[in-house]
Amino acid sequence: MSLYLDYNATTPVHPEVAAAMAPYHTGIFGNPSSTHQYGARARQAVEHARMQVAAFLGCEVDEILFTSGGSESNNLAIKGVAAAYRVRGSHIITSAIEHPAVLDVCAHLEHAGNRVTRVQVDEYGMVSVENVLRASCPDTILVTIMHANNEVGTIQPIAEIAKELRARGILFHTDAAQSAGKIPVRVEELGVDLLSLAGHKMYAPKGVGALYVRRGIRLEKQMHGAAHEQNLRAGTENVAYIVGFGLACEIAAKRFEELSKHTRAMRDAFENGLKDFPVDIRVHGHPEQRLPNTTSVAFAGIEAETLLSELSDIAVSPGAACHAESVSISHVLEAMQIPVDYARGTVRFSTGSGTTRAEIEQALAMIRSALQRLRTTKRADEDAPTSIAAVRLTQYTHGLGCACKLRRQVLDHILAGLPRIDHPDALVGVDTCDDAAVYRISPDTAIVHSVDFFTPIVDDPYEFGAIAAANALSDIYAMGAEALFALNIVGFPTERLPQEVLLAILRGAGDKAREAGIPILGGHTIDDVEPKFGMAVVGRVHPDRLLTNCNAQINDDLVLTKPIGTGILSTAMKRAMTSEDTNARVVSVMSELNKTAAEVMQRHPVNACTDITGFGLMGHLLEMTRGSAVNAEISASAVPLLPDVLAFIAAGVVPGGTLSNLEYCSEWVDWSDEIASVTRTALADAQTSGGLLIALPATASASLLDDLLHAGVRDAVIIGCCREPGDGRVSVLP
Repeated sequence: MSLYLDYNATTPVHPEVAAAMAPYHTGIFGNPSSTHQYGARARQAVEHARMQVAAFLGCEVDEILFTSGGSESNNLAIKGVAAAYRVRGSHIITSAIEHPAVLDVCAHLEHAGNRVTRVQVDEYGMVSVENVLRASCPDTILVTIMHANNEVGTIQPIAEIAKELRARGILFHTDAAQSAGKIPVRVEELGVDLLSLAGHKMYAPKGVGALYVRRGIRLEKQMHGAAHEQNLRAGTENVAYIVGFGLACEIAAKRFEELSKHTRAMRDAFENGLKDFPVDIRVHGHPEQRLPNTTSVAFAGIEAETLLSELSDIAVSPGAACHAESVSISHVLEAMQIPVDYARGTVRFSTGSGTTRAEIEQALAMIRSALQRLRTTKRADEDAPTSIAAVRLTQYTHGLGCACKLRRQVLDHILAGLPRIDHPDALVGVDTCDDAAVYRISPDTAIVHSVDFFTPIVDDPYEFGAIAAANALSDIYAMGAEALFALNIVGFPTERLPQEVLLAILRGAGDKAREAGIPILGGHTIDDVEPKFGMAVVGRVHPDRLLTNCNAQINDDLVLTKPIGTGILSTAMKRAMTSEDTNARVVSVMSELNKTAAEVMQRHPVNACTDITGFGLMGHLLEMTRGSAVNAEISASAVPLLPDVLAFIAAGVVPGGTLSNLEYCSEWVDWSDEIASVTRTALADAQTSGGLLIALPATASASLLDDLLHAGVRDAVIIGCCREPGDGRVSVLP
């Protein structure tokens, strides 16, 4: 049974709220700005909801503005004040632990010319009143401090801060999205001038919220159009959602004591259960001034994502919910100066109206069992999957294939610190960006040696083994070499997965090696917390026929042999968002050997070649252009993409490695203004077992394409060319 302990991320819609909303989707569908009876009934519903929200906050009805949610409310409050009071000053104070819906707004205003001070917090995540006042000055127009932190639950001294700011004539905004419905949120008691609410945090639907604006406070409109919401927020009101939000506020006011008592009891039962665990555990946040439903707990020495892969039946968040795909330390824990060993093992559990004592006991048992599996070398067979069919391999790792490589920025720094190899027979070493080492053993023979391994890219163990083998062999093919043999490299969690899973991985790799015509002669294994697999491959090549990525020439065409997008789609596959047809297509592309393309390539006057893997098309192209001292241009529309890649990028399904690649490329790539952001992301996508990128004279490229097509490499296309001598810049045209 799946357990939901992530109420700080979102709450289910209350049944009474859902029922109240229903008529406004069909029967009472009028535009509330219309003067006829349909519009009048809709307007009455909106204004009744406004009264409910005002009653919940203890304010006047005209002080409530409806928005699309907490983020819009924060934007309107902070930007609106900054614009309306710019004559008075431009200084804004916030805290280091705010939600991105505040921090990003402040960063935007800072870029536009405002001065922003980010006040630090103590080890409990608490903002000091004294620090806020110390940061203020005559130029300060606004302070924005959250009511309660969404990650650790610490409640801030809002009333005390507000009292001091009021005396200094400084406006005060608080983001109460996480606190509303859990602790008292009454604007007169808090003393704030502006306050943001989000419906989906308090059992209303997503997509609706409100901003409280004290009478007399000026705001400059941010969304322009018609004069809705006192001419401060254009756009026809979302009547059904506003109705639901209003009722949710009324329910929260009536049942506040009951819900607060219940969620606190569930949280305390959970935390008391954790005390008996035989591991080093730390609960973050203030011991007393903390939301009654929130537990941010660190399991020392264990990465949160690794633990959560063992807890797939419990819905929780690693750190902040907004950073669920990240393995980096959250900005909140960094600001609290939580030691790294604890911060990386932090998981947030949050209880709600539907949490039961039985669920808490079940969650504790599941966590205890998961910790046992992660901390012991002896598997508890009754807890481990009993068959390969029960295993989703990507759930046992937080990385995905080549997307989990070291960032290019980090790797460049490390390689720069290594000594240069000065040996006459070392033909390729760390001084280039080639993915293999080459050593000459005789005048007509050089040994090519490559190693590659990574975490599961697909759920099926056999397919993972095949893909990893194809990926490792690709480095040999890209250098124009013949593969000779391979060694397996295995990291495997014997305490978490049955040995049959590893056998399936090895079978997949073995079958792919046989397809390549090479034996696997041995290997090396370690017991690890997550599965990893790869191969060290040895090949040979005549020194005169060796290809590297550093010899592209002016007027060379650039040929790509496989479509891109495997990083995006494998991420979508991990989230179970793709169709079976898409899954099959992605697996087919990644497991396809580059052997045929390499054999065809060797019959043509190729100048340079590389394979496209973790640094993406743009990253590996830049390695080629910079290493060859040429500038290149490519056509974005010519680059073949796997199906649905752009749609998934638009939906935010992007691995961290891809975003890192895009950041790295920004210094060296000149993007046409017509290239959409989703396309830029796709071109930087971290690939696993991608195709070959081949540079050869333009006079020979058509012949190469024709031969590739006849050999069955049907996706090969010309994507651009090397234009001129230079420092390696790449221009991307439509």
